[in-house]
Amino acid sequence: MTKSGKWTKEEESFLYDKWGVMSLPKIAEKLDRTEIAVRNKKDRMNLGSFLESGDYITVGQLLQAMGKRNDKYINISWIEKRGLPIFKKKVTKQRVKCVRINDFWKWAEKNKNFLDFSKFERYALGKEPEWVNAKRIRDIQSKNKYKKTPWSKDEEEYLLFLVNQYKYTYKEISERIRRTDGAIRRKLLDLGIKARPIAENSIKWTEEEVKTLKELISLGYDYNSIGTKINTKSEKAIRAKVYRLYGTEMLDKIDINNDIVNKESSNKVWTAEELQQIKELAFEGYNASEISKCITDRSKEAISQQMIRLIGTSDLKKIRGQ
Repeated sequence: MTKSGKWTKEEESFLYDKWGVMSLPKIAEKLDRTEIAVRNKKDRMNLGSFLESGDYITVGQLLQAMGKRNDKYINISWIEKRGLPIFKKKVTKQRVKCVRINDFWKWAEKNKNFLDFSKFERYALGKEPEWVNAKRIRDIQSKNKYKKTPWSKDEEEYLLFLVNQYKYTYKEISERIRRTDGAIRRKLLDLGIKARPIAENSIKWTEEEVKTLKELISLGYDYNSIGTKINTKSEKAIRAKVYRLYGTEMLDKIDINNDIVNKESSNKVWTAEELQQIKELAFEGYNASEISKCITDRSKEAISQQMIRLIGTSDLKKIRGQ
């Protein structure tokens, strides 16, 4: 039977500390109170969605607003690798990771190519910079353009039909079945299909297209969104052009103003820490693309090769079976 009656100071401190960091059911379980009782107490304490101070929020609350889970990937990718400016606030006996809202927005603008605002509600952190709403709209459109659901048998058969016509490019097939280039490539591999879409015509990039590409990168567009603006090029062609221009496919590592890449040499020796991170994240279910967002100066291809060397495969299905 759950508790009822007056809250103790210890319970109030626990709620203050964990609100936005721990799930509501878990808080209720720890306090031995109903979820309704916890919500009512939260309202009486004026906790709202974020800390009352309005100046800072916990990292857990920030991730909740972004629609992200608070896990090891976030700590590595956001804090360690990209320098999210956090500080720790002592509440009762624990120290909670926090970030000042103004500092977050400055950091977010520099990392907007990397961040996804599709689940971020408008004004969730109060007043927003002007660029945020346009970024949110693009991310929502990008999410809705392509399917995320498991492939159906009909889709697989339609893919096989299109590929065997030997007249469609990846981009054309992508538009027909509403799957990304990468999803199509993976499905062809999974099905063991040897046929491939035809190569794109070797049409040179115009100066105007290159200028548009640089502008879109500076505005925080991802590859899917860039493809809708430069609709004569597939995602693969755009990635190849970005790599030729900057020496990396990672959009958030590019300094457009200086036409340079913020990354270390890809030829450097792998550290023991990097190799251990690859193994840990792979066994946690992260693929090479997701791991490359944590180890930011390594390409997806390089990480995939290391997964094969360290684990024997880069196929998550096989890794899960180990």
